[in-house]
Amino acid sequence: MPENDRLSGCLDEINLEFVEREATPKLLMKLSIQLHLAGLSLSNTVSFLEVFGVDRVRSTVHNWVHKAELQPESGRSPNHVAVDETVIQLDDEQYWLYAAVDPNSNDLLHTKLEPTRTNVIADQFFAELREKHDVDDAIFLVDGAVPLHRACEKHGLDFRYERHGNRNSVERVFREIKCRTTSFSNCFSNAKAETADEWLRSFAFAWNQLI
Repeated sequence: MPENDRLSGCLDEINLEFVEREATPKLLMKLSIQLHLAGLSLSNTVSFLEVFGVDRVRSTVHNWVHKAELQPESGRSPNHVAVDETVIQLDDEQYWLYAAVDPNSNDLLHTKLEPTRTNVIADQFFAELREKHDVDDAIFLVDGAVPLHRACEKHGLDFRYERHGNRNSVERVFREIKCRTTSFSNCFSNAKAETADEWLRSFAFAWNQLI
């Protein structure tokens, strides 16, 4: 698909029904949301708006992103699913980020942010993933994490241990998320877990549209 078609499709799927008073042209709002989720800081996104004579503060763009309630589409049927978990920093607290990626398309299928790492949470993650996508016949690629193995067994899913290869797709997602949260203090600094979770779903939407 040509790059401009993908960008246009991404804009079309950004819903601005939350807008009560159209103080900013909707096209610029959509572009701002897309640019921020694609990697532009809130400060630079505000500077982008200034080029068009629109004066907005960072918190306004931040609110646009969260009120749009973006999330990746459901109903995928991947042949393989790479699953992993990693630590994400929210101010002084550590949270566990669970992610599932289709290694063939690099699409981010599902994320879950939790304060702890347990068998129960891993089980919930797989249950949510199965509700969103047709993955029962997929082969799951996991590392040596025992909770992930147990969750696959509990749900009757076919899985295999793999450290590299197709699992690099989920590592790529983690690297991008950590790069964003490290570089932009406006992402997860002074943010509640619920806000971070919303941002991750929005990030997944943009990631799938733009990769």
